[in-house]
Amino acid sequence: MSIIDLGEVRDEPAVVPPRRRPRAAGRPLRSSAVLLLALVVLAAATPPPQRTVSVVPAARGATAYLAADGVFVVDPPTPNEDRFLTAYAQPSPGAGADLRRRWQVSLVRYGDYLDVQVERGLVLAMGVSAANGVFQTTAYDAETGQQRWRQPGAPQPIADGGLLLADLPGDGAGAMSRVEPDNGRVLWSVPVPPPGYPGYHVAGGQVDRFVLVQPTGEVQVHDAGTGRLLRSVDTLSGDRSAFQRVHVVDDLLLLVPPGSTRLVSYGLAGLEPRWTAEVPLVSFVVGCGDLICVLQQTGGLQVLDPATGVVRWSDPGEELLADVRHDRLLMAGAGQRYAVRDAATGRSRAELGEWDLVPVLGRDDPVIGVRSGDDGRLVVGELDLVAGRSRIIDVLPDVAGSCQASLPILLCRRLDGSTALWRLPR
Repeated sequence: MSIIDLGEVRDEPAVVPPRRRPRAAGRPLRSSAVLLLALVVLAAATPPPQRTVSVVPAARGATAYLAADGVFVVDPPTPNEDRFLTAYAQPSPGAGADLRRRWQVSLVRYGDYLDVQVERGLVLAMGVSAANGVFQTTAYDAETGQQRWRQPGAPQPIADGGLLLADLPGDGAGAMSRVEPDNGRVLWSVPVPPPGYPGYHVAGGQVDRFVLVQPTGEVQVHDAGTGRLLRSVDTLSGDRSAFQRVHVVDDLLLLVPPGSTRLVSYGLAGLEPRWTAEVPLVSFVVGCGDLICVLQQTGGLQVLDPATGVVRWSDPGEELLADVRHDRLLMAGAGQRYAVRDAATGRSRAELGEWDLVPVLGRDDPVIGVRSGDDGRLVVGELDLVAGRSRIIDVLPDVAGSCQASLPILLCRRLDGSTALWRLPR
């Protein structure tokens, strides 16, 4: 049997229990107020997320490139000293602010280096010769920095896991070549006639077909994995020779004939003619949601129905198309002021203010802009085209610009000439 110890019994006078007070009618409200006050105090006691800043070890004049999980630094060219490519690992959240050097390699002395990117487990450094404008790609092992290969051309990842190199000198015949990522061995090569501007069909962010236009007017569609000619069509009647430009938007091949006053559409799968639209001074063609945006050399914009080529709407003004997200267009006006338009109608949706757009790593990364604040600090904002608003992410001191972003990471040059990496609060 369990016994509950009630303590020692003493001879003390009995205590008369006090009379119960009447229950206050406002007690639940006071309890709620106390609970709310406690929550406010607790929230105030929790520090808000803070940015971390990491200085990138780089010589003055060096160029830094942001990658998915690292930073790559290309030293500035010098007459007599070696030039290096250095790989740093980004610090993990909560792991301090120091960048850890992973490896360093000596760079080939080859003109200017324009980009460094990571593909297929490789770090690809792209340089261009100042003498003849020829691109060259050098591949390094992403983990060790060991050089794997060096080939002429600029790389494109293709859908089956390989790499396509476009060697397009501009002043002569070039080539499209597939290389083995591991060793750089050329598996096949297709000649490209001058001036060499191929079109690419992209699926899931990777090329699966490329299009070449011969001077004779023959348009050729090739498989990006095998180089095999899939189909071709003659677009110039008679024995003519003329320069034509080609663009690929979804399942359409769009040809700009000599004179740049028309846009001729073919189905990409069978190269059957679809429609011809009269569009003066065609400069560039890009998909705009479910429509086609034709940018003109004078700065105007025409938006076409992809099924018929009929102009849905046009704007002869000086605004430039800066980005496309879903069915929204980001337009840049005078003074780098940005506005959002509806792709289907051209109707203005929102004014986002004055920004400098920041290059981002992924095509699905948020649109990021920066601008100088009244106090000289750099305002970092996300431009949400769908919601039609800009959101201030952070305000940074002592930043000059030249930023790259992949949120929450921002890489910028500072006022003192150094480069730093910020992990911004989200």
